[in-house]
Amino acid sequence: MTDQLSLAASFEEHRPRLRRLAQRMLGSTAEVDDIVQDVWLRASAAGADDVQNLGGWLTTIASRACLNVLRSRASRGEIPLDDDTTGPVIETDEREPGPQEEALQAEAVGAALALVHERLSPAERVAFVLHDSFDVPFEQIASLLQRSPDAVRQLASRARRRVRSADVATPRPARERRPIVEAFFAAARAGDFDRLVSLLSPDVELRVEQGLSATAIVRGDAAVAGRALMFAVPDAVLRPVLVDGLPGVVVTVGARTVSVMAFDVVGERIAAIDAFAGPARVAELSLPH
Repeated sequence: MTDQLSLAASFEEHRPRLRRLAQRMLGSTAEVDDIVQDVWLRASAAGADDVQNLGGWLTTIASRACLNVLRSRASRGEIPLDDDTTGPVIETDEREPGPQEEALQAEAVGAALALVHERLSPAERVAFVLHDSFDVPFEQIASLLQRSPDAVRQLASRARRRVRSADVATPRPARERRPIVEAFFAAARAGDFDRLVSLLSPDVELRVEQGLSATAIVRGDAAVAGRALMFAVPDAVLRPVLVDGLPGVVVTVGARTVSVMAFDVVGERIAAIDAFAGPARVAELSLPH
């Protein structure tokens, strides 16, 4: 009885966090109390005598319960079931939409923001919420999803791009953010380090995916600017595209596609860059004709 009382007291300390987790995962309050109650029943039945990290253990139980709910919704067609991690959605960038298209886009902004999480597959949502909102390591999420850590990293990255494409802080269409991307490439080709730094947020993050076993991350404006100068190719041809709704480019040298890049532009600076490079990674992408 004493152990159960102690566990109950500890559980109450974690209850607010578990509620926030369920709320973020499921997108509604209707099922939150059921999830938290389910976590308590499972925890009390199993006992926590051998648990070293109670918070992490309860988070895992709650995440698994939420994942089951998300998969159940997916089986009913309420959210996407596709957990494919091979690459982003790449579309032709229509530079000059007509007035009717612009009006429809503006009208859809509110709905897009409300439904953005519902566009994520169960695995994408779990990876994104646990890592970005609750600082759960990719290795722990990988165990939950029965994926490799690199596969989970790609799930979270794709979900992050989809969420950013809604651009909550700056709801501008991609074409209005593209001049910043063009300025970035112009500065790189000119070897203008200071100009590159001025176009990047101080905490900018560059993520380079070269396959499931190789994802490099570069952080900070100086480091990313240096990387851009190092790999600038003067004769590269840049084709504007949308990558999960963000302004991006397909980079070709000669007749060969060498990379695809997506840019998250916030205000007048680039906050994040996702690059897909290398023959094997590029071959996995579905590029528009």
